[in-house]
Amino acid sequence: MDRRRFLAGTAAIIVLPFGTASATPEAMAEAIRKVVGSAAVTEGRVKLDMPPLIENGNTVPLVVSVESPMTAADHVKAIHVFNEKNPQPNVFSARLSPLSGKATVGTRIKLGDSQKIVAIAETSDGRFWSASADVIVTLAACLEEST
Repeated sequence: MDRRRFLAGTAAIIVLPFGTASATPEAMAEAIRKVVGSAAVTEGRVKLDMPPLIENGNTVPLVVSVESPMTAADHVKAIHVFNEKNPQPNVFSARLSPLSGKATVGTRIKLGDSQKIVAIAETSDGRFWSASADVIVTLAACLEEST
């Protein structure tokens, strides 16, 4: 057996058992429940800024900002972002403190399909605030063919 056949066979053994799992709206709801527990999630105070129409799902800009004075007594402890159709429903979680200055997190994410994105902010008083956005992806991430 040569090296190429061995590596190809090993890759097939590793990849086949996992399949192509995909998050669902139900999986997203379960992931949110694991973060917030039985606490109520209220819409407001959170702004989710991302384009509604995305030409290429490989690099989607996303900014989450939360209205907060960011003082020791009143601040955002964490920002969580979820999606309903990527392989995993948890996109990311960012931990913050009063030293963060502003409750704003920006990044780029991959999106495999048109879907709903949900951002949830956890505040120092134990409350959860949210915003959501429906986005349309015309060219899904990870599905492009190389040329």
